[in-house]
Amino acid sequence: MPFGNTHNNYKLKFSAEDEYPDLSKHNNHMAKALTLDIYKKLRDKQTPSGFTLDDVIQTGVDNPGHPFIMTVGCVAGDEETYEVFKDLLDPVIQDRHGGYKPTDKHKTDLNFENLKGGDDLDPKYVLSSRVRTGRSIIGYTLPPHCSRGERRAIEKMSIEALNSLDGEFKGKYYPLKDMSDKEQQQLIDDHFLFDKPVSPLLLASGMARDWPDARGIWHNDNKTFLVWVNEEDHLRVIAMEKGGNMKEVFRRFCVGLQKIEAVFKKHNHGFMWNEHLGYVLTCPSNLGTGLRGGVHVKLPNLSKHAKFEEVLNRLRLQKRGTGGVDTAAEGGVFDISNADRLGFSEVEQVQMVVDGVKLMIEMEKKLEKGGSIDDMVPAQK
Repeated sequence: MPFGNTHNNYKLKFSAEDEYPDLSKHNNHMAKALTLDIYKKLRDKQTPSGFTLDDVIQTGVDNPGHPFIMTVGCVAGDEETYEVFKDLLDPVIQDRHGGYKPTDKHKTDLNFENLKGGDDLDPKYVLSSRVRTGRSIIGYTLPPHCSRGERRAIEKMSIEALNSLDGEFKGKYYPLKDMSDKEQQQLIDDHFLFDKPVSPLLLASGMARDWPDARGIWHNDNKTFLVWVNEEDHLRVIAMEKGGNMKEVFRRFCVGLQKIEAVFKKHNHGFMWNEHLGYVLTCPSNLGTGLRGGVHVKLPNLSKHAKFEEVLNRLRLQKRGTGGVDTAAEGGVFDISNADRLGFSEVEQVQMVVDGVKLMIEMEKKLEKGGSIDDMVPAQK
C-alpha cells in the first residue's frame, strides 16, 4: 500500500477511540455512516485477501470532501469487502443510491433489442454518444489492493480475450509502458488515453501503485469500442461514436461485453455479480450496472433557463462539462447522462437518457423560437 498503517497490527494495542479517525470536517458518504460503534465492531476484521476497515475508509479520511459532488469516501479491495464490512457499506450504498435497501434486488438487462428508439436523436444538437461500464474479474482482488502478479494475470487474460474478437470488434492492445510516442500522441488526440491518476481520491486508495505496470488500452480498428485494463477497475468498457445514434452505440456495447465475458468464462473467471449489488466494482458509486450512458448535446438556451436543474432531476439525469466530472460546459455543450447505477437495469438507464435528451432538445428548439417551456416540464420519473 502507498499509505501508512492500514496493515499495522500493532494498532490493535490501542483502543478504538484512540484509532478512530477525526471526521469532524468531512463531507462524504463514508464519514456520515462511520460511527465509533461501527468502527469498534469492524476494525479487527479483514477479508480473506487481507483487506481491512482502514483500507476501505482511507481515501475518505484523506479527502474530506469535494466542492461539486458528494464523494463516497470508501472503496472495496475485493468481492468480499461488501459482505465483511456491510455494517458500514450498506448505509453508504443506501445513502448514495437513493434509498437502495440491503434486501433490494438489482435487475440486469443487456438485451439491446429492449431499448425503444435511440437512433433518432437530432444530430444538429447531439454531437456524440457513448456508454461505459466497469467489470471485475472473479478470483482476483480489486485495483486498490491487487498485487503485481494479479494485475499482470488480469492483463494477460484481457489481451487474450480482446485479441480473439473479430469483425467490427477486431482491434489492438497498447500497453502503457511500451507505447511509442506516436501511438501515445494518437491516443491522446482520440481522447482514448488514460494517464497516471492524479486525483487524490484515487491516489489515497492505492490505485496508482506500480504505475504503469500491466495497464493498457485496447480499441477496435473503427475506434468505436474501447477497453481500459487495470485503471480504477479491472476493465472499463466504452462504446462510442459521433452523432446521435445511441441505439447503435448500445448494441455494440452489449454485444462486445458479452463476447469478452464468454472468453473469461472459458478460464473460469467470469465477472463479479450478485443479485443484490449487480456488477461488483471498486467504488460503491458504480455498483449495479456500472453504466454511464451519455451524450454531448448543445443546449445553450435550456441551460440558462431557471428550470434546467429541475428538468434534469425529474428525468433522473445529471450534467457535466464535456471535459469530465470537474469541468464547466463550453459553448452550451453538456455531457448529459443517467444519474442512477443501482436498482435500474442497463436498458432502463439508457432509455432514460434517450427519452430525456429527446425532450430537452424539443425544449431547446422551443426556446430558440422565443416560446415558453413551462408546460413541457416533465413529472418526476
